[in-house]
Amino acid sequence: MTTTDDRPATAAATPAARVRRPATLTDAFLRDLVARVPGSGGQTWDLTEVYTGETLVQLPQSTPADIERAFAAARSAQQEWASWPLRKRLKVFKKAHSLLIDNAQLTADLIQAESGKNRRMAIEETCDPPMVISHYLKRAPKLLKPVTRGGPVPVVSTSTEIRQPKGVVGIIAPWNFPFATGLSDAIPALMAGNAIVLKPDNKTALSPLHGIKLLEQAGLPKGLFQVVCGEGPDVGPTLIDNANYVMFTGSTATGRVIGERAGRNLIGCCLELGGKNPMIVLDDVDPDEWVAGALFGVFGNTGQICMHIERIYLPESRYDELKARFVAAAESLRVAAAYDFGPELGSLISVDHMQRVHSHVQDAVAKGATIVTGGDPRPDIGPAFFEPTVLEGVTTDMLTGCMETFGPVVALHPYRSVDQAVALANDTDYGLNASVWGADVDRAVSVARRIHAGNVNVNDSLATAYASKGTPSGGVKQSGVGARHGDQGLLKYTDVQNLAVLKKQVMGARLGQDYDEYVKGMLTGLKMMRRTRIR
Repeated sequence: MTTTDDRPATAAATPAARVRRPATLTDAFLRDLVARVPGSGGQTWDLTEVYTGETLVQLPQSTPADIERAFAAARSAQQEWASWPLRKRLKVFKKAHSLLIDNAQLTADLIQAESGKNRRMAIEETCDPPMVISHYLKRAPKLLKPVTRGGPVPVVSTSTEIRQPKGVVGIIAPWNFPFATGLSDAIPALMAGNAIVLKPDNKTALSPLHGIKLLEQAGLPKGLFQVVCGEGPDVGPTLIDNANYVMFTGSTATGRVIGERAGRNLIGCCLELGGKNPMIVLDDVDPDEWVAGALFGVFGNTGQICMHIERIYLPESRYDELKARFVAAAESLRVAAAYDFGPELGSLISVDHMQRVHSHVQDAVAKGATIVTGGDPRPDIGPAFFEPTVLEGVTTDMLTGCMETFGPVVALHPYRSVDQAVALANDTDYGLNASVWGADVDRAVSVARRIHAGNVNVNDSLATAYASKGTPSGGVKQSGVGARHGDQGLLKYTDVQNLAVLKKQVMGARLGQDYDEYVKGMLTGLKMMRRTRIR
């Protein structure tokens, strides 16, 4: 099957001019969402529908004074919120869970309009906050419950670990999953008793604003969850300087800047950064299962997933077979601008980003790589569309060989031995995600354990690791600091207070006591402590 210009079926027959915005996204509805964003300076950002390039709404841009006022309001609301019993706070999220699910279709409309992703990815993005809520509704009571332990002197002393909220958490969310990261990173922080000041990307502020509105409908106090907008260099410094903790998802370069400023302010931060994620395919792989999983790992969200696969290592003995299967599947993908479930790929986030992805491909070709399929923009579909692209002969002196391309582009590489494949997979400054495929699961797991990455999926590309909310998810090397999910994903938003109680004055020598006698007793006590089980 080909389109009218004889390109392979990765193209769509739906030109951008025929895309109609969902009736749910009225001008009044969109204006109501952005009305909560402070912008006293009068500057605005044209937030556009990615499929068409048409302006959806003018987004206010927050000044430093606006940001400081947002933190002051959040801090005021946080004092009352932190005083609520935990069960009362969690009751809000039980209701929010239902509201988020009931409004999933409307949320997906917003996500598609502002990001250009296909419908499947938009709907799946709406599932993340309810999943996070479900997990922490079960874990938060245990994690936040005070834990009393024995003190230095048995019986007469105790030490209690009390988890206190940090105060106001600043969250800087990316454009690729604005609703998921904007809300899911905030949920455990809110459960722990904190307030939030969120800075979404200008391009994708609508869906998190809608999510906050739903949280308030569920009973979250107004003022507790603030939103400020603006370009990173304009907003970031003031946000970090006023926050008690910072959660950031984005590029490694920006993460370094945020980490440095947080360090100067002596506040903690969690940074999920870039990746150059590898996939190793073992020689016993089932090609049918692998192709389906690899397609999503490479082209899901049009390649705009921090954990998506950019390098695939295939066994030399099966290279031609597996390459042919994967390329044929990539060429069959339907790329279109539509608010229904027809397209398997949507748009890139912007024309600027599309041009960056294209420049990586052009650089690779100029330096000797080969385009197996794809490689070109598709302005006939929409302003920022790009073909699913498979490359061969990519080397580390090429942009797409060493840097994160963050688009629907993957490089195929043959390998002769598993040791060579592992070495190639680890030959990167990044360490966010990796994937290993093989019919012998034990063998695949043994290979996976050798890869230097914070997340490694066996017989999956990325979803299994990320959706496992009970286990921390983060990067190593240049891919980040800290983690989201798991117990760590909530406890990072708390400070530990050690409440120590001494019931009788037995610490130290008594007034007038012979010190030699005291030291002898103290050393005897230390020997006894070694034999005594202390909680």
